[in-house]
Amino acid sequence: MTLQPKCDDVETAEGVAITVTGVAQVKVMIENELLGYACEQFLGKSVVEIKSVILQTLEGHLRAILGTLTVEQIYQDRDRFASLVREVASPDVGRMGIEILSFTIKDVYDKVEYLSSLGKAQTAAVQRDADIGVAEAERDAGIREAECKREMMDVKFLADTKMADSKRELEMEKASFNQEVNTKKAEAQLAYELQAAKEQQKIRLEEIEIEVVQRKKQIVIEDKEIDRTEKELVATVKRPAEAEAYKMQQMAEGRKIKAVLTAQAEADKIRLIGEAEASSIEVVGKAEAERMRLKAEAFQKYGEAAKTALVLEALPLIASKVAAPLSKTSEIVILSGEGSRVTGEVTRLLAELPVSVNALTGVDLTKIPLLQKMMSPQSQTAI
Repeated sequence: MTLQPKCDDVETAEGVAITVTGVAQVKVMIENELLGYACEQFLGKSVVEIKSVILQTLEGHLRAILGTLTVEQIYQDRDRFASLVREVASPDVGRMGIEILSFTIKDVYDKVEYLSSLGKAQTAAVQRDADIGVAEAERDAGIREAECKREMMDVKFLADTKMADSKRELEMEKASFNQEVNTKKAEAQLAYELQAAKEQQKIRLEEIEIEVVQRKKQIVIEDKEIDRTEKELVATVKRPAEAEAYKMQQMAEGRKIKAVLTAQAEADKIRLIGEAEASSIEVVGKAEAERMRLKAEAFQKYGEAAKTALVLEALPLIASKVAAPLSKTSEIVILSGEGSRVTGEVTRLLAELPVSVNALTGVDLTKIPLLQKMMSPQSQTAI
């Protein structure tokens, strides 16, 4: 059963009237003796009547205890107050076969605002103490914060140092590990490549053997095909070609013999013509040589007279060659103021003639008696 005992305007030990409400949980005890007490007290009564009896008992003890305590004790230590009420009331209700399971103070208030005033003073004191505590706490907090910051910086510096050392060691370990890993990888890769090369070489050797076998078979097939083709060519080409070649050979032999005979006849013709021409040239040469020999003997016999004769024979030819351009000239006019001037020009031309002949032939006309007479002044004047 739940009961709500209430005491209105009960004076405390200080004479302050307060009102207190509480909540109590009670039940009937089931032990034989105690259950008998409950039956004696409440048999034939209703639940409301049972609650009323128990409630009045609890309220009576509550009033008695309120008179022995101060307002501060009741308000500030409600658990002790409730425990005290439970201890005092338990024997009385126990003799009625009722057990108090729990008893708590629900509310405490007064009509003269004593509790509120007490609370204000207490609040002010608490506020004061709180402000002081806050200031001290802020001061201590600032000091502690500075110390903590300094400790934090020290710790951070040590932590950073340790972290840097750890990072350096980690990097060194990683570098060493990577070196080992790379070395192992390189060795593994090299071994793999070497093994792959060996396997590739084996595969290549097997492929070469297969190719050799295939090539041998191909060679055998090609040999057979060559034999077959050769026999076919012999039957279809060689035999007819040999016959045709024999025919062509015979025809070529005939043409060659004809050409040889023709060439021999032509050669004999040319030889005979050559021999005839050579004989003719020989006879002419001999006659010319004989003429030159006789002329030389005559020159040797007659000496200067022969040379003079030769020069005189050559002079008409030289004169004709020199006069050839003049033959195309219809008239030559020599301009001179005096008649003696013309004679002088002619004399000069005749005087220069022996020099020109000597330069051309090597014969000095001035030493030939006949010409000396012709080159005299009297002869020149007559000319």
